[in-house]
Amino acid sequence: MNKKIAVFPGSFDPITLGHYDIVVRALNLFDQIIIAIGKNFQKKNMFSIKKRKKWIQKTFLNFSKKIEIDSFNGLTISFCIKRKAQFLLRGIRNQIDFEFEKNIFITNTELCKKHIVETVYLFSSHEKSHINSDIVRDIIKNGGDYTIFVPSAVRI
Repeated sequence: MNKKIAVFPGSFDPITLGHYDIVVRALNLFDQIIIAIGKNFQKKNMFSIKKRKKWIQKTFLNFSKKIEIDSFNGLTISFCIKRKAQFLLRGIRNQIDFEFEKNIFITNTELCKKHIVETVYLFSSHEKSHINSDIVRDIIKNGGDYTIFVPSAVRI
C-alpha cells in the first residue's frame, strides 16, 4: 500500500498559527506531510530559509515522525512530482484565497496530466482565518505584539 504523502507549500515567512492549524488538522488524513518552504520571487522575505526551517522544526517537534521540512525553488507541482507526493495540501481563509487557489488548481491540472496530484483544501478555523504572514511581518516591523499570531517557537 502506498503512503499518502502531502506537500504543504508556502513561504512561511514566518509560520503562523493559521499554518499550524492546517497541518495539525491534516495529520489524520496523510501518512506524511512535507512542509515545503518555497521561494516566492514576487515577495522579499523578511527571514532566511534557515531561520524559517528552524522555526518549523521546533513548532512540529512532537510530530516529527509524520512531518518533514524541505525547501524548493520552482513550481510547487514539480516539487510534488519530484517528492512522489500524491496530494497538495492548501488552506483557504476566505473568498480571495478560494479564487486564487481555484486558478492554481486548474493550472496545476494542466501542468501535470501524466501525474496525479490531488489538491486537498482545508478551510481555516474561524478563529485563525484572519492570520496571515503579511500582517505578522507588518506587526513585527512596527514593534507590535506578533507573538499572539505565531507558534511559541517563533521568537525573534
